[in-house]
Amino acid sequence: MGLLDNLFGGGSNDTADTTPKYTHVKIHPQVDSGIPPEDPNFGGGTLRCQCQTNPVVVEISGQTAHNHVCGCTKCWKPKGAIFSQVAVTPRSNVKVTENADKLGIVDENAAIQRHACRDCGTHMVGRIEDTGHPFHGLDFVHTELSAQKGWAAPTFAAFVSSIIEAGVDPSRMDEIRGRLTELGLTPYDCLSPPLMDLIATHVAKQKA
Repeated sequence: MGLLDNLFGGGSNDTADTTPKYTHVKIHPQVDSGIPPEDPNFGGGTLRCQCQTNPVVVEISGQTAHNHVCGCTKCWKPKGAIFSQVAVTPRSNVKVTENADKLGIVDENAAIQRHACRDCGTHMVGRIEDTGHPFHGLDFVHTELSAQKGWAAPTFAAFVSSIIEAGVDPSRMDEIRGRLTELGLTPYDCLSPPLMDLIATHVAKQKA
């Protein structure tokens, strides 16, 4: 599964003022100070829930892909963040290695069944069981829960308008989109074009 490279770099006019104007806007702790560097040779790591004792531990083999910040109301966000940060990885690369008994599904009727720690509420793995879903076989994970550095860098912002549903004042949307753009996280009110293309391709194949 290939990573998205250089798709959202968005060039700028050499004569334009490139001084950031929206650094006061907080998006997510992982990106507020800039996008962390990605290690091209990254081999995976572990995610831990926020419990101080007996945390749920998930082992991820290999790099993740399509990392992005998400404004939907379903994804888990750290306290104070208005966006979540979520990436995908093949289901075969995910293994719960400690305290799996603490996990429970947040909403069994949702397309993405988010397995969260019952004690601290942290979402550890989002899994799609519907074999007809275009993303079946991919698990959704929050790499911010890892102590390892070098995970795939976020490259876009999805479902930006949905933060209004979560309580963000609509009058802030211009500055929020401005900050996302400054960070190189192209804002969309859906998924990124490559992921939307993947969905459309899947639907077209089913119709054929």
